[in-house]
Amino acid sequence: MAALQPGRLLARRYRLIDQIGAGGMSVIWRARDEVLDRVVAVKVLAPSLAADARFRDMVREEARSAAQLVHPHVTAVHDYGETLAPDGEITSFVVMELLNGEELENRLSEGPLPWPEAVEVGAQVAEALAAAHRLGIVHRDITPANVMMTRVGAKVLDFGIATQVGAPDEDEDGGTFGTPAYVAPERLDGSPAQPATDVYSLGVLLYETLTGQVPYPADTWEELGTALQSDEALSLDGVPGLPPAVARTCLRCLARDPRDRPTAHQVAAALRDQMLPGDPQAATMLSPTVTLPALATAPEAAEPAPAARPGTRRPLVVVGALALVVAAAVLIAPTLTPRSPAPPVDALPTTTPAPELPVVPDDEVTVPSAGPTTTATSTSPPPRPRPAPDGGQGAGGLTEAAERLRTLIDDGVRNGDIRGDVGVDLRNVLANLTREAADGRSDLAEPVAQFREKVTRRVQEGAITPAFARHLDAAIVGLDTSQG
Repeated sequence: MAALQPGRLLARRYRLIDQIGAGGMSVIWRARDEVLDRVVAVKVLAPSLAADARFRDMVREEARSAAQLVHPHVTAVHDYGETLAPDGEITSFVVMELLNGEELENRLSEGPLPWPEAVEVGAQVAEALAAAHRLGIVHRDITPANVMMTRVGAKVLDFGIATQVGAPDEDEDGGTFGTPAYVAPERLDGSPAQPATDVYSLGVLLYETLTGQVPYPADTWEELGTALQSDEALSLDGVPGLPPAVARTCLRCLARDPRDRPTAHQVAAALRDQMLPGDPQAATMLSPTVTLPALATAPEAAEPAPAARPGTRRPLVVVGALALVVAAAVLIAPTLTPRSPAPPVDALPTTTPAPELPVVPDDEVTVPSAGPTTTATSTSPPPRPRPAPDGGQGAGGLTEAAERLRTLIDDGVRNGDIRGDVGVDLRNVLANLTREAADGRSDLAEPVAQFREKVTRRVQEGAITPAFARHLDAAIVGLDTSQG
């Protein structure tokens, strides 16, 4: 097959510009889509493999698998094509979004990441995997080389060896797909592909970002088998300031028995729960001696604030603002529910390998970085609630109540009373709740209570101002009463 050259046109549409990467099975070109006039990445099957129909099928399946995934932390796939070279050979290619960033593998060549950054990357990759698993897709090759760090967060690349849940985990020759050091132990026995195998690889990735090395170094399958025979217990005790919950989550991902591993969605939730508030001014502008009071329902006393972990920040306020914070907390107390302690990751249910796709909630979408936050003394304009004349039970019912709450969230983000990433989270919760109602769930008391608890937690984190939280809570209660 004739070698590809800059300027060549594939499928009468994609004009090659320059080669930007190469792997064992493919080369990556920067190209211009002359139909839509945009620059894209074109992944072309390597010339040495182009004549093999099996590898062409693999590229086609990659496109089909990845095209199903629409997620902020998965590389978007635009097109698949095959074209004939002048000598009659077939060239197959996948057209993807062109990413500007750096491979995580290159970042790790300089050493481990600070634990908050490692947790952020781990949570984003976990969210991407959860979205894939929900569609029945197992990636099978989660490594730092397949994670791109971009300005909008981590992007999972290369679904070239992805497969469906329950599919055989060996190729035609009996070999195992993947990169040895990141492959789950059960895959060495040829067990069917399961989401739990991706979770193991995610655990290896998280361990490496925290420590700078993989838990079981291996370049070949034989070396991996030998390394896995070690009885030495893994530990993350040497990572400065690492929350114990993060360590437990990572080590549970690395459990030898896939039934002992959490789901990708549970990993994402556990990691997100340990991330710090994103206010860059908190460490320099706020007093290091006074903590925000915890919210509690009257007449119970507020719970004492938890002791700070080494290496973490606690929400703080200057002494002059304390009176306002206490007053706001008292106003909120009758309507907000105190946060229940989050269960340790050890108490989470585990996955059991089965040919059926695990059921995962749909609250996957998050933003990769938090916007500016406000302190409890925010002087932003008051919200613009739009209450129904009958208190939420008007003709529109739940639809009207949900639209009022959605507008209120938008107002809070715009006015600075709700942190940007938290606004996205609240909209996702609202969408899931209304979807449950549309599916026939008549009793919304439990999801509404969980929604109110989330607002309470975000207030305690400093991500929602206490005064604005009162309006949110009233609107959330209106969701339940609208079903009356």
